[in-house]
Amino acid sequence: MKIVSCKTNHIENPLGFHMNEATISWIACDTASKRQETAKVLVAADANMKTIVYDSGSCQNLDSRAFTLPITLTPKTRYYWTVTVEGNEGDSATSNINWFETAKMNEPWNAKWISPTWDQKGDDCKHPYVRKQFSTNKKVANARVYITGMGIYELFLNGKKVGDEYLAPCCNTYDTWVQYQTYDITNSFTNSENVLGVMLANGWAKGRFGTFPKLNVPYTNRFSLLCEVHITYEDGTTQIISTDESWLCAPSPILFDNMYDGVLYDANKEISGWCEKGLNTSNWQQMQIIDPQELGQPIARLSLPVKNMEEIAPINLIQTPLGETVIDMGQNMVGWLKMRINAPKGTKIKISHGEILQNGNFYNENLRSAKAEYIYISDGRSQIVEPIFSFYGFRYAKIEGLTNIKLEDFTGCVLYSDLETIGTITTSDKKINQLFQNALWGQKGNFLDVPTDCPQRDERMGWTGDTQVFAGTAMFNMNSYAFYVKFMHDLYEEQKLCGGAVPSVVPMFVKDRIPKSNENTPWDERGIPIGACAWADCATIVPWEAYLHTGDTTILKNQYQSMKDWVSWISNKCEKDNTGYLWTEGFHFGDWLALDGKKDENGRPGVFGGTNVGYLASAYYRYSSLLLSKTAALLDYKDDAKKYARLSQNVKNALQEKYFNENGSLKIETQTAHVVALQFDLTNNKQLTTKDLSKLLLQNNMYLTTGFIGSPYLCRVLSDNGEMEKAYRLFFNENYPGWLYPVTMGATTIWERWNSVLPDGSISDTGMNSLNHYAYGSIAEWMYRNMCGINPVEDAPGFKKILLKPEPNNRLKFANAKVTTAMGLVACGWKYNDDGTITINAAVPFDTTAEIILPNGEQKTLDSGYHNFTLK
Repeated sequence: MKIVSCKTNHIENPLGFHMNEATISWIACDTASKRQETAKVLVAADANMKTIVYDSGSCQNLDSRAFTLPITLTPKTRYYWTVTVEGNEGDSATSNINWFETAKMNEPWNAKWISPTWDQKGDDCKHPYVRKQFSTNKKVANARVYITGMGIYELFLNGKKVGDEYLAPCCNTYDTWVQYQTYDITNSFTNSENVLGVMLANGWAKGRFGTFPKLNVPYTNRFSLLCEVHITYEDGTTQIISTDESWLCAPSPILFDNMYDGVLYDANKEISGWCEKGLNTSNWQQMQIIDPQELGQPIARLSLPVKNMEEIAPINLIQTPLGETVIDMGQNMVGWLKMRINAPKGTKIKISHGEILQNGNFYNENLRSAKAEYIYISDGRSQIVEPIFSFYGFRYAKIEGLTNIKLEDFTGCVLYSDLETIGTITTSDKKINQLFQNALWGQKGNFLDVPTDCPQRDERMGWTGDTQVFAGTAMFNMNSYAFYVKFMHDLYEEQKLCGGAVPSVVPMFVKDRIPKSNENTPWDERGIPIGACAWADCATIVPWEAYLHTGDTTILKNQYQSMKDWVSWISNKCEKDNTGYLWTEGFHFGDWLALDGKKDENGRPGVFGGTNVGYLASAYYRYSSLLLSKTAALLDYKDDAKKYARLSQNVKNALQEKYFNENGSLKIETQTAHVVALQFDLTNNKQLTTKDLSKLLLQNNMYLTTGFIGSPYLCRVLSDNGEMEKAYRLFFNENYPGWLYPVTMGATTIWERWNSVLPDGSISDTGMNSLNHYAYGSIAEWMYRNMCGINPVEDAPGFKKILLKPEPNNRLKFANAKVTTAMGLVACGWKYNDDGTITINAAVPFDTTAEIILPNGEQKTLDSGYHNFTLK
C-alpha cells in the first residue's frame, strides 16, 4: 500500500494561503485490500512529529476525500501531518510527512503601504525599482516575506528572483480585498548584508484592462508596495523589516506595460546590481507612505501561483509573402517567448503575437485593440530575455529587428495556474484525440488565475457563462477545486456590491457596479450586464460541480450565502415583475452564438440565439433553486432545503404550463429548448422530448444549431436518453457546424465560433473571434461521461461511488479515459476486437465501489481493482 496525493485544502504543502480551517485529503493505492478499515491522522508542530497537536486515533470513519482538522489555527505557523491507513486485508501504510503553513491571519501589519513620489498615471509612466538593504548578523533559522504590490510585482533577494511564480499578486476584485503572498527565504541569505528588491508594473490593477470601455477604470493609479520580512534567528531572537519611507526607489527599464498591449523594456536603463549590496544609491529617492483607500484590505492568497508550467519548442521559421519573419510554435499557447538576444546596443527588437496566418502572412486583427507586443531595446550584451510583466495568447510570433534568427534561440513558456492535469482521453481516431487536446489546451490557456473567456485580445475577462458551462469538463481535466475557491470568492465579493445579482464578468473592473439606468435597458447601452441567466448561475453551478467531483463540502459552505442571494435576487425580480415563478424580464445573453437566431442583412445569424430567453432564464431559475435545495440539505439547513425544493418544483410547474403543450411537447421548436428540458428535468415526457429533439436534428440534416447554453449538453442528453447513435453522428461531423470542423482546419485550441475560420482559411470575423475560447470544449465532458463512461454519483460524490456506463461505437476501434479522482485512478474504456467481440476495461480505486452498465444492458457491482469484460 502507498499513500499519495496528500493535500491541504486541495493544495500540496500550501504556504501562506488564506485558511480558517484546514481540510486534508489523501489517496491510498497499490494495495490488495478493497476498502479502508481504519485511518489515523497525526498533526504535529515539528517536522519530526514529536510535538503532537492532534491525534485522531485509529478511526473507521475518516474520509480520505476531505477531513477537516479539528484544531484552531494560529498565525505564521507550520503544521506537519501524516495519515496511516489500514486495509481490510491487514496491510497498511503511512504517508510521507506533509505540511501546511498559515499566513499572518488576523495579525496587524507593521508595514505601511509605500509608493514612489513621482507622477504615476498612465501605462507609460516611470516604473520603479524598489530596494531595502538590511543586516542579518546572526545565523538565520527561519525567514518569511509577506508581500503584495500593485499592480503586479517581481520579488528579488540579493539579486536573485524569489520563488517561481509570475504576475503576483494575481487578478481579483482589488477594491474589496488585496491578496498577499508568503515566501520562504530561509536559505536565501548569503552574507550579513542583504538587499530585498521589487520591480513593479501595471498589470491588471493599474493598467488598461476590462471589456467595457465606458466604465472600465484602473483600480489604482499608483504603484504601491506592502511588505514585511520576518526573521527568526537560531538564538530565538526575531527581526522584522517593514516597508516605510526608508525604502528607496529609482526608475526601472520598464517604459510601458499593460496586459493587452504588452511590454516595452529598455535594457540600457537597467541599473547593475540594483538589488545587491554595495550599490551607490545617492541618486535613488525615498518612497512615500500612502493610504490606498481605493484598495481593499490585504488578505492571504487564495490564488494558485501562476507558473511557467511547461516549455515548448517552435516548429518552423517562416518567411511570409510580405517578407515577414514569423515563428510558428505549432500550438496556440498562452505565455511568452523566452529568447536569446545578441544584438548591437540600441537595437529595437519587436515581437508581435497572433493566432493565425492569413494568405501566409502574419495576422492579429482579431485581437482588436490589443497590440500584444514585446519590445526590447538591446544594451549590446548577450541576454536571455522574457516579458515577465504581461502574457500573450498566440501560435505565431513576428520578429522584427533581429538578424540571423535561429529557432533554437526561442522557447515558448506556457503559463497557467499551478493545476495538476488529472484526466486524459485517447482513442483510435487522431482527430478525436486532437479535439480532446484542443479542449485541454483551451483550459490551460484560460485558467491563468481567472477562468477567462479568451487569453489574447482586449478582453481576457472571467465571463461567468463560459465558466459554468465548462466547469464539469474542467474538473475532469484538472484538479480545479482550489482554483474555483478563489474565483467564487471574488464572485461573491462582486455580488455583494450588485445587490445580490451576479455579474457576467468576475472581476468586473468597474467602480459603479449597479447600472443606474433601468434594468430593461440593453446591456450595451447601460454598461455592464449583471443578472443574466446561465452566466449568473455560475454562483450555484460551479460550487456544485466542484463538490460533485471531490466530495468536499467546503466550497458549498463558503458559497452558500452567495447561492441564496442569487436565487433570492431572481425571486425578488419575478415578484417585482409580477411574473410568478417565471423569469421573463431583463437582459439575457440567451443561447449565445447559436445558429438559429435572427439573421442580419447579410444572412448571417446574430449573436443571440433563437430560443426564448424567458424560457431559458426560468429553466436556470429552476436549476439553481434545485441545486440550492440540495446544498441546504447537505449542510443540514433543513428548512431551506424544503423551501427551495418547493420553489424549484413551482418553477418547473410554471414552465410546463407556459412552454409545454398538453401532450408534453415543447412549444419552442429549437434544439436548445429541448436540450435544456431534458438536462434540467423540465419535461414529464422525456421520451417525447427526445423524439422531438431528434426530429429537429434530422430536419437540419443532423447539424447542430445550438450555442453556449445548448451545445454543452446536446450530446449528453442524446446519449442519456437512448439516442447514442445520433450523439456520435453529431460528434463526428467534420463539416461546419461541428466539433471536428476546427480540427480539420488545423485548430490546436477551441474556437469561439463554430466557423471562426472559413473553409478557405480566412478568418470569419474580427469583431469577436477568438481562436482560444474553451466553452465549446465542454464536449469533453460527454467524452468522459458517455463515450468512455466515467460518471460521479451524486449520493457519494468525489467518486466514492462511480457509475461506469461506456458507450462503444464502431466509428472508433477503441476509446479510453483515465482520471485521477479524489479516491484514486478511475479508468474506463472499450475496444472492438478482430473476432467481433467488444472488450470493456475498468479500474476502480481503493475504498470505492462502482456500478457498471455494460453495452448489452447487463449491470454489475465492482470492487476496487482492474476489471475487463468481453461481450459478443
